[in-house]
Amino acid sequence: MLRSISEWRGANQLLPAVAFAIVLVLWELVARFSGWSETVFPGPLAVLGSIGEMVENGTLLQHSAASLYRVTVGFYIAALLGIPLGILLGRVALANVILNPLIQFLRPISPLAWIPLAMLWFGIGDKPAIFLIFLSSFFPIVVSTAVAVGAINPIYFQVSANFCLSRKETNLRIVIPAILPDVVTALRISVSIAWLVVVAAEMIAVQSGLGYLILDSRNALRMDYVMVGMIVIGLIGVFLDYVMRRLGRLESTAWARKS
Repeated sequence: MLRSISEWRGANQLLPAVAFAIVLVLWELVARFSGWSETVFPGPLAVLGSIGEMVENGTLLQHSAASLYRVTVGFYIAALLGIPLGILLGRVALANVILNPLIQFLRPISPLAWIPLAMLWFGIGDKPAIFLIFLSSFFPIVVSTAVAVGAINPIYFQVSANFCLSRKETNLRIVIPAILPDVVTALRISVSIAWLVVVAAEMIAVQSGLGYLILDSRNALRMDYVMVGMIVIGLIGVFLDYVMRRLGRLESTAWARKS
């Protein structure tokens, strides 16, 4: 019988490590026998040395902190505004009729298309990057929350009306616990999108961050630094996804205890 993903994970925690080891070996073989110079395609040992160098001089920490700051601010603003708006769209038909067409019109526009306007409005620095991150996270959160609210069984609201619960009590006891799994999933997806957008935005609108590090290193023909930036982006992306999954579990447990 085929095992589920969770059973495989529980059976052998070494499988991910083996997969990464195979990738590292293939990377080293390509670097040695492809005919490319180390300047064009550095191997893992050269990149590891560059990581140590950038950690020692503080460059890596500085750029990583700048990117995380922008993602954190933009993402939290999007969540604080997007979740209540999604609940409003799902609960109030008039709001849905008025606002949903506008949201559906703006949602497909790539956040990167806003870069010229963001730079014109906010100049150079953190603000345009935060604005782009906000846009990339806001619409998925709003739409996912509204869809989750619309999928709640109407019987729950009838029970709420029978017990004469206020709108606030209905939202706290029925709506939020019901939509929490879908909202957490939307937040996980949104933070991943935000992390992608900040790297692209930092290549244009700012002079710090991992995106800027990659662009600046490319211009200096330091492909080892470019790969360091790519590796750190991947590691931080995995970490952010892990944090969101943990927060989702904690929130689910907390709401279950309250109910």
